[in-house]
Amino acid sequence: MKLLPAPTHPPSDLIDDLRARGLVQPGAEFQTLYGGRTNQVWKVLGGSGDKVLKLYRATPRNPLFRNDPELEALCLRALEPTGFVPRLRATGTHDTGHWVFYDHAPGSPWQEGPESVAGLLRELHRLDVSVQAPDGCNGSRDLAEHAERILSVCTSDTRARLAQLRPKGHVPATAHTCLIHGDTVAGNILVAPTGITLIDWQCPAWGDLCEDIAMFLSPAMQRLYRGAPLSGPEEERFLAAYGHDETVARYRDLRPWYAWRMAAYCLWRIENGAADYAQTLELEIAAL
Repeated sequence: MKLLPAPTHPPSDLIDDLRARGLVQPGAEFQTLYGGRTNQVWKVLGGSGDKVLKLYRATPRNPLFRNDPELEALCLRALEPTGFVPRLRATGTHDTGHWVFYDHAPGSPWQEGPESVAGLLRELHRLDVSVQAPDGCNGSRDLAEHAERILSVCTSDTRARLAQLRPKGHVPATAHTCLIHGDTVAGNILVAPTGITLIDWQCPAWGDLCEDIAMFLSPAMQRLYRGAPLSGPEEERFLAAYGHDETVARYRDLRPWYAWRMAAYCLWRIENGAADYAQTLELEIAAL
């Protein structure tokens, strides 16, 4: 995340609550952070190390990315021993929504070196953790149904164009499921000399490992968060570094379905006022 030049402040009564809990010191400074596109996030300066306050917005339901503060808290607690998630300090509710309060992770959003991200995701996918997360999409049938649900609420002429691009074939569900992050975009991967931190755990699932791989490699998401899609050699380096041939082969089979669903999502975002998704839509169509 990066600092904005004109920071705003959290609601004053929320600040008072945090002070009463001993989480925020008097005179603490709040700086607005921008990284995600849904919630309000501040860096809290002062006290025993910088912290992050995330206030969840009660926004309309997103058809692809869940926004669940309770799931984020569960994941941060379960994964704290790994060292690649921020340490959760507290959670609570406010008139405007739920909030979480955790240690600020050092580093900058990922830009280069896909091998490091592959290693991070492989480590996550190998974990034996118990988190009551909802089931994610598993196999081409689930992905197709998800894409069709997104397209069903789109109204522009492009909807018919995308419907005609529906991939063919069938990839069965896998029995090899695990906890997945669900939003492994570059903006949620912070790189520092001390290591990599995976933040924003508000849409995890118990699902196919390929979901996290596809989200990171998505041309649309790379364009939005890094400025450009990965090159072919960069993608191949990532897949080689992931180091699990069966999963990589499955991802390659499922890639058209992930691209079709992401194209549907890009169209939904465009129709809901996100003009920066126009180029990303064409990138995902090209990936088909």
